[in-house]
Amino acid sequence: MIHKIKRKYQPKPIKILIFLLMAGILFAAFDCRLSIRHYEVTTDKVTENIRIALITDLHSCRYGEKEEALIHAIDSQQPDVILLGGDICDDVIPDDNVIFLLEGIADRYPCYYVTGNHEYWSGRIDNILELFRSYGVTVLDGSCNMPEIKGQKITICGITDPDAVLYTKDALDTKTQLDALSAAVDSGQYTILLAHRPERIDMYRQYPFDLILAGHAHGGQWRLPGIVNGVFAPDQGLFPGYAGGIYRLPDTIMVVSRGLARESTRVPRIFNPPELVIVTLAPLS
Repeated sequence: MIHKIKRKYQPKPIKILIFLLMAGILFAAFDCRLSIRHYEVTTDKVTENIRIALITDLHSCRYGEKEEALIHAIDSQQPDVILLGGDICDDVIPDDNVIFLLEGIADRYPCYYVTGNHEYWSGRIDNILELFRSYGVTVLDGSCNMPEIKGQKITICGITDPDAVLYTKDALDTKTQLDALSAAVDSGQYTILLAHRPERIDMYRQYPFDLILAGHAHGGQWRLPGIVNGVFAPDQGLFPGYAGGIYRLPDTIMVVSRGLARESTRVPRIFNPPELVIVTLAPLS
C-alpha cells in the first residue's frame, strides 16, 4: 500500500504580501502619532526668515507625560513665535494637559491665543482666558500686537470665535472686530490674522491681511490622500473646501491646521494624523 505524505500548508507568497499590504494600509489609516507639517510663504515685507508654530484644536488631549512629546516637537522646530488658534481647551476634558503645555512653552516663546467654539461651550470661558493670561500668553480678542522678531516688526491680529456673542455679554461680532483691526493695520508690515474658523475666508479676504491662520476643520476627519482632502468638517459639511493645508488665494494666503485632537473625537481620524504646523515667512530671493 502506498501512503500519501501530507504536506504542511504553507501560505503562498502572494497571500503574505497581500496581508502585509493590508496591515500597512490599516496602520497608516489609523496612525495618530504627532506629525510636523511645514509651509513656506515668501514676502517682500521681511528680510529674514520668521518661523511660526501654529497649534490648534488640542482639545486638552494628551501627548506624553506632561505633554512632553508635543513640547519636544515644538522645541525641535525652534519657532520664533507660537500662535494658539483656538479649541486648545475642551468643553469635556479637564485642562491638565493644557496647563502642562503652557508650563513648557509660555516662558520660552512669545505666545498668542484666540478662542475656539469649544472653549465657549465649556461654560467657563472667563477661567480659560485667565489661565492663558496667567502664563503670560497674549489673548487676541479683536486686537493686534506688533512684536519685533529678528529686528523686524510684524503685526499679529486675532479675533474671538463667533460663538462669543452667544455666551459672553458685550462680545463683538466678527465683522465689527475685523473692521477695527483693519483700521489699525499698517500696510507696510507683514500682517497675520489668527482666526479659529476657516470657513469665513470670504469675510477675511475683504481686509488687508497677508496671511490667515486657522483650524477648526480637524482635517475633514477622514481623508484619502491625493483624492479627497477631507470628508466632513464642522460648519463646512461634506467634502469641505478648507479642511487643511495651504490655500494660495488671489489676495491672501490661508493655512489651515488639521489640529491635534485625538481622544476627544467621537470618530477616529483616518489618513489624517494630528499635526503641529510650522509656517516660515521667507524673504523674496
